[in-house]
Amino acid sequence: MRPRRIKNQDEIINESSYIIEVSDKYKGKLHELFGNNNPIHLEIGVGKGDFIIGMAKKYPNINFIGIEVQDSVIVRAVKKLNQEELTNVKLMNVDAKKLNDIVDHEIEVLYLNFSDPWPKKRHAKRRLTSEEFLKIYDNIFIKDAHIIQKTDNIGLFAYSIEELVKHGYIFNKVSLDLANEDIDNVLTEYEQKFMKKGERINYLDAVKFKDK
Repeated sequence: MRPRRIKNQDEIINESSYIIEVSDKYKGKLHELFGNNNPIHLEIGVGKGDFIIGMAKKYPNINFIGIEVQDSVIVRAVKKLNQEELTNVKLMNVDAKKLNDIVDHEIEVLYLNFSDPWPKKRHAKRRLTSEEFLKIYDNIFIKDAHIIQKTDNIGLFAYSIEELVKHGYIFNKVSLDLANEDIDNVLTEYEQKFMKKGERINYLDAVKFKDK
């Protein structure tokens, strides 16, 4: 279900210093957005922003870019960010399908947190770990591909593992119960709700080494 629009959301989004204009202006030059050469990490689907804000606070020497296709969702993250003073976060209101138009071999880590599982078989290509998206990601990483995924949906998780293996990834870590693992973890808003209900979170950390 599409989230309800927030009053004046277009103005909130357009006037925020955290929002990046969606264009090829900074393609290959994303570091200019931050004024430094720190590593850049990307989150697809920022939701209400809890994860990316928490990560930016925890790792001030890493730059974070978050993208979100729904303006009625990203505005909630923007409102939270507007209460902060973070110099290492930027957001884009854009579909992940367009990543190759705006990013060129600049990302070190990609986060996929509680993505839409698109459970129907005919919608498999829309899953963010489908072959179609993995090919897009090949062109965003600065060197080795590195994807970290969290999901409550075991079907999506199994599908992701299968697709990642077919695409040449190996796994640093796979877990079916993230809460009971010794893993440095910043919670998303969904994750907090799931854990309160006692639901298990699936986690993977996968890499694909660049051909030499």
